[in-house]
Amino acid sequence: MADTQKPLLIKRYASRRLYNTETSDYVTLEDIAEFIRDGREVQIVDLKSGDDLTRQYLLQIIAEHESRGENVLPINVLTDLVRSYTTQATSVVPDFLAASFEMLREGQSAMMENMTKSNPLASMPGMEAMRAQQEAFMKAMTGGLGGMQSGPARDDSAAGSAGEGEDLNEIRKQLAELQDKLSKMNK
Repeated sequence: MADTQKPLLIKRYASRRLYNTETSDYVTLEDIAEFIRDGREVQIVDLKSGDDLTRQYLLQIIAEHESRGENVLPINVLTDLVRSYTTQATSVVPDFLAASFEMLREGQSAMMENMTKSNPLASMPGMEAMRAQQEAFMKAMTGGLGGMQSGPARDDSAAGSAGEGEDLNEIRKQLAELQDKLSKMNK
């Protein structure tokens, strides 16, 4: 069985075909996207030069999804990303994006925990399907980064749902402040 802890090695041949070294077959960008959505790390290298092409292919996957109308990134975020490549903010942007996705994952985990355990609506017909749909959405949104947690990162059981709402509002406030700071740095 394949070791899912180490990255799946994909080799790009001179013909630009992508080769899965674990299964010994050719894969497409959509196959690679599916590996990532399933929580698997991938590494794509050029067979001849040994150059790491992972970033290039991940950006290509994102671009293809966006061009098909699967818009996850708002225009203002894309604009700020383009601006960040021409300013001194480039050192801040990766950390900001990583922190934002981590907050998103934590918020999603807390919401899912609340939906399944303490919420009386959890027993209603169709809620299980809605929970699964939410998990799939979150997995697609984060690209399978870091895997989903089954519950909150810390014990919030004493805080109740009001505390969780306050936490979410605090996360939103912090995210808005970070976006404001980033916008000011780009001017």
